[in-house]
Amino acid sequence: MSDPTPVFDDLREESEELDALVARLSPEQWALATPAPRWTIAHQIAHLAWTDHSALLAVTDEDGFRALVEKALTAPGTFVDEGAEEGAVLPPAELLTAWREGRTVLDKALREAPAGARFPWYGPPMAAASMATARLMETWAHGLDIADTIGVMRPPTDRLRHVARIGVRARDYAFTAHGLTPPAEQFRVELTGPNGDLWTYGPEDAAQRVTGPALDFCLLATQRAHRADLALTADGPDADRWLDIAQAFAGQPGPGRPPKGDAR
Repeated sequence: MSDPTPVFDDLREESEELDALVARLSPEQWALATPAPRWTIAHQIAHLAWTDHSALLAVTDEDGFRALVEKALTAPGTFVDEGAEEGAVLPPAELLTAWREGRTVLDKALREAPAGARFPWYGPPMAAASMATARLMETWAHGLDIADTIGVMRPPTDRLRHVARIGVRARDYAFTAHGLTPPAEQFRVELTGPNGDLWTYGPEDAAQRVTGPALDFCLLATQRAHRADLALTADGPDADRWLDIAQAFAGQPGPGRPPKGDAR
């Protein structure tokens, strides 16, 4: 079994980088609208804090997490927004403190989780390393929304390897979430990382494949960019369909972002 410490460390680093970005914002900036409809910067951080709490329950209190899932099932289309709304009304300093404290407790719980343990989630159960990967993916994606809002460029890092991996592993989940039968065969995925190295997944001789920049694949899988604006190539009908529906996150498929040329 591989050592999960690197992904825990990368999650901490990704969170600290975003923390440094929002800590310097004025209260007025926390209220700025982000690319996510109806969400301000405060909503973005509140969502991260809320999901960190959900993950903590999944790792430390299965009954508590089950109650949270039951609540979500009563309002599947709104429970995520409701969680963000609860935190977004807090003063920015209080919200930032809550996020910091919550992710610190979660970090400790993940590092202390028994080897081989799997925890419930809104999608398939996950090991501690996978849970941390999912948290890193969300932190990166929501951090992009915040950076775009305040006009800051965040250069991609090798931490994207975790986002790409969960995006690839979620292939069948994406098909199922859209009411489609997952393809029987594996795809070959070849992505060029930020430093020019090649990240590969799946059998080298697979009949269908996806290739392109790792950043673009991560933007697609987190629904932060439309496929039309990305340099991803699909060979094969199922691989092509996947690029239309890819999602690295659990839950209902989102509407995604419109193409840059779409004036809506």
